[in-house]
Formats: sequence, structure tokens, C-alpha cells
Amino acid sequence: MQPAKLDIKQQPANNGTLVARLTGKLSLETVNGFLQETRAYSADKLVLDMSGVSYLDSAGVGALVQLFVHRRNQTKKMAVAALTTQGAAVLQVAGLTKLLPVFSTVEEASV
Repeated sequence: MQPAKLDIKQQPANNGTLVARLTGKLSLETVNGFLQETRAYSADKLVLDMSGVSYLDSAGVGALVQLFVHRRNQTKKMAVAALTTQGAAVLQVAGLTKLLPVFSTVEEASV
């Protein structure tokens, strides 16, 4: 069985926004690396492009919340964009669509 992988590619956008494109699984096996890398981002606004996330579990949801709270405590913003059907369902069940700013597209989230 292959170990779970999550690749993160940074794509600077306009007006102090950084887009991070996630590809792979945001799950128990990958959350530590995800948090280590994304907590270091200094951009005023971070948009997580989730269109390449093939699997999101409760540990991944917890990591999104941790990152959101970490950035809010630093008066920085974060948004989640382009969720897959599975990712959107997981956030919906967890009741986090009211807490996390969620957008259909990266373009909407980057405004």
C-alpha cells in the first residue's frame, strides 16, 4: 500500500494573496507536514485550492481549523476554495461551512 502524499504548490496571486494548490490526501498521515508548511506562510491572505485533494478525513478537517485559528490569531485571513464533492461533504457534516470561508472557485476566494 502506498503511503499517503500531499503536495503543496505555492502560486502568488495579486494584492498580498497566496494561493496554495493541494494535491493528494489531506489525512492523518499528511496533516503534520501540511501544518508545518502552511503555518510558515506570511501572506496576508491564504487561499487553499482544494481541487486536487482526493481525500479529506477528520484529521484533515482538524488541520484546516488549526490553520484557520493560527492565521486569525495573527490577524491574517484564510479561505478554502474548489472543494471536491467528498471534501465539501466532510466539511458540511462537520458543520464547518459556517466557520471557514468556503468558495466555489479560487478566483472568487482571491478577491
